[in-house]
Amino acid sequence: MAIEIFRRKEQKYLITKEQYDELVKQILPNMRPDKNGIEGRYTITTLYFESPDKRIYFETKNKYKYRQKLRLRVYDDTSINGKAFFEVKQKHKKVVNKRRMVIPLKEAYRYLTNNLDLPLKEYDTSNTQVLREIHYFRQLYNLYPEMVVSYDRHALHGIDDPDLRITCDFNLRCRNDDLSIEHGPFGKHFIDPNLVVLEVKVNDSVPLWLTRILQDLQCEQRGASKFCTSLELLRSEEIPNNLIKEELQLAGVM
Repeated sequence: MAIEIFRRKEQKYLITKEQYDELVKQILPNMRPDKNGIEGRYTITTLYFESPDKRIYFETKNKYKYRQKLRLRVYDDTSINGKAFFEVKQKHKKVVNKRRMVIPLKEAYRYLTNNLDLPLKEYDTSNTQVLREIHYFRQLYNLYPEMVVSYDRHALHGIDDPDLRITCDFNLRCRNDDLSIEHGPFGKHFIDPNLVVLEVKVNDSVPLWLTRILQDLQCEQRGASKFCTSLELLRSEEIPNNLIKEELQLAGVM
């Protein structure tokens, strides 16, 4: 989890738990569990940021060719004195770029509550250049903490292809009444609990053996924006009625 700058392509799928069970069974000969967590399983709790005019939401919803998000993330149980990851996620067409730094959670909160004019060198981070980019983005969009999204993840890596990464996210929840991420993962389900968000992440192309398995299992390639779906649930009264909202229910998959 310490990688700070990387670039990759991502394909998203929305699958059932039954499809997930069969998928894991078939890909295990070519995959190994992520080294983090227990057998590649861990929980992610993320604080997302938004602008007063909901610019992040509309850029994502309208699938702008270039769009970006700011988020502060912790893994599993983390105290205020624990380690957090502050990152800018940028997407250009189907290519994702992430620039991330490690920062003590209490230090991240200090940065968010302090005067914006305080010199960035005053903060304890693993990468001051990434903090500069975060700072610029935050000021440009006038970003503020909007909501917390959490989920349980099962992550795997290719045995012969270390650049191949597969993640399966379950139990996806969101909240905006408690933005302290050290309080852990809880909130309202924003995706049917019987569904799994599957992401296939590669540097170039998805290997043929994996493509065939996904096709045989009839896995539906479908964008499932955690950010947009959560915001639509938590801020439904602020979303224009003429927008088509995400309907991530089991009936819409099979």
